[in-house]
Amino acid sequence: MKVAGAAMALLMSGAAMAADATAKKDNAPPPPPASVPFDFVVGARGMTDYNFRGISQSNRNPAVQAYGELQFMDNLFYAGVFGSSVDLATKPSMEIDLTFGIRPKFGDFTFDFGGIGYIYPNEKQLIDNGVIWTPRNTDMFELAGKGAYTWQDLTVGANVFWAWNWLGTGAQGTYTSLTAKYNTPFLKGGYISGEIGRYFLGTTNATLGSIRLPDYTYGNIGVGYTYQIATLDLRYHDTNLSKSQCFTLTSDPSGVYSGSGKSNWCGQAFIATLSVDITGSQTGIFAPSK
Repeated sequence: MKVAGAAMALLMSGAAMAADATAKKDNAPPPPPASVPFDFVVGARGMTDYNFRGISQSNRNPAVQAYGELQFMDNLFYAGVFGSSVDLATKPSMEIDLTFGIRPKFGDFTFDFGGIGYIYPNEKQLIDNGVIWTPRNTDMFELAGKGAYTWQDLTVGANVFWAWNWLGTGAQGTYTSLTAKYNTPFLKGGYISGEIGRYFLGTTNATLGSIRLPDYTYGNIGVGYTYQIATLDLRYHDTNLSKSQCFTLTSDPSGVYSGSGKSNWCGQAFIATLSVDITGSQTGIFAPSK
């Protein structure tokens, strides 16, 4: 009987220990979700004017755009594509940008080093009365470098872009700028941002007259508000280009056919943009299986 009692006590003790271990296991915090090696961003936007570094790409008319980007290793590496409606001198069917690069982070500093290919399908060279006004092909490639520092709600940045054949003209083009963005603590989702930049341009090839293209200064400032996946941005743009200098850079057909040699594509512009952005991590598409 003593042996039986001891055996029963041992069994009960073992069962209690097992129950206690099961309870601890059930109460333990769940393991962290498995990291996902890649993510994606897709978006679309509509705007009252497509302004690129101070120059209208849509003849001062509204434009629509769509874009997508794949991000690898927590956004360290990326590759993307962007498409926009345009109305330019060479009348391409659209603009397509291909991007790739690397975004290393060091504490509050973020960097972006990569390249951008600008493609304009189905272009038609603008020739009037035997005068060649545009290249046959304005596709170009840029090398890009960006750096940003974030302190609480403020982010400041510096950028440089370099093209050895700016819009197919044979001229070099270097764009540098400083940027700032302040996320308003008094309005969650609100922000104020701006940019001031300088474009340094070279001399076109002999086919286009070996013209020294004008350097110019560009700036923008605006406010915006993001709610869930939608953002409304209201922004003022301007450059120091005269209408004649603007025509030299754009070959605006209105300046060609009227004989004025002037363009209003580079002047003051107030632009409203509504965009929608979705990431894979937001949708839960890449959530690990249970």
